[in-house]
Amino acid sequence: MDFLHPSLPTPLQKLSDPIFEKAQVSVYVKREDLIHPVVSGNKWRKLKYNLLEAKATEQKAILTFGGAYSNHLYATAAAGNAMGFETIGVVRGVEFAENDTPTLRFCREQNMKLQFVSREEYKHRNSLSYLNKLVQKLEHPFLIPEGGTSELGLKGVAEMVTEAGEQLESPPDFFAVAAGTGGTAAGLLSAGANVLAFSALKGGEFLETDIQDLLIHSEQKGNLKLFTEYHFGGYAKWNTELTDFMDSFKDRFDIQLEQVYTAKMFYGLFDQIEKGYFEAGSTIVAVHTGGLQGLLK
Repeated sequence: MDFLHPSLPTPLQKLSDPIFEKAQVSVYVKREDLIHPVVSGNKWRKLKYNLLEAKATEQKAILTFGGAYSNHLYATAAAGNAMGFETIGVVRGVEFAENDTPTLRFCREQNMKLQFVSREEYKHRNSLSYLNKLVQKLEHPFLIPEGGTSELGLKGVAEMVTEAGEQLESPPDFFAVAAGTGGTAAGLLSAGANVLAFSALKGGEFLETDIQDLLIHSEQKGNLKLFTEYHFGGYAKWNTELTDFMDSFKDRFDIQLEQVYTAKMFYGLFDQIEKGYFEAGSTIVAVHTGGLQGLLK
């Protein structure tokens, strides 16, 4: 596996559906799920410049954070191992020390050292004082925030905007993307794109502020619309309505979604198209952020 040589540009696949014809909109899927066989989707984009910086500064170890089913931990473990880094993952939930998930087993197979902390402690993952103590304790590894969401992460995601514009020969009117930490949405916005972000979290209204905070140093910003009503009960929760939508989507377009992020985003996007959110003639690029390792059907 060669992390530094992905399949680029990722395909831009046009979807055909009666609801698009009725609304007179064009919908494309940016197939980020095909960027790399293991480090898929937005995770490759976010990790790219973080890991290049770690390599350039001769770091030996990478420290990052995630839950027991984290796509980010999965990707960091694989990419770090491929590039010769020691990786350390701080995992939310002490109960998972004795209850492995497929994600955590994969991380171990990629030589990631896992440290399990309480949910209360995990809340401090963005606190400078907490991070300073943790970095000192672990002999100063290179720090990548949860989800890869940093200025370096945004830089990698921003390249997707240029890539899609070149493929379409003009910028799309909107990018649609699922939102967990908000880093992918912020990266797209930082390149001047207009973004529709669909929260995968219940009570995801806070993402509006988090995303804007990530854009403090951005010279150009697109417009953000955050949808918070398509969480299906909360993070990593779903019901038969969502899984039925996933099955139908796979049958119609031959694209596999997963229930944590991408299915919720596409469900919300289709719903907004049916409700008349878009002006006739609009072009929408929906980002398939990968994460199929989390498919739990």
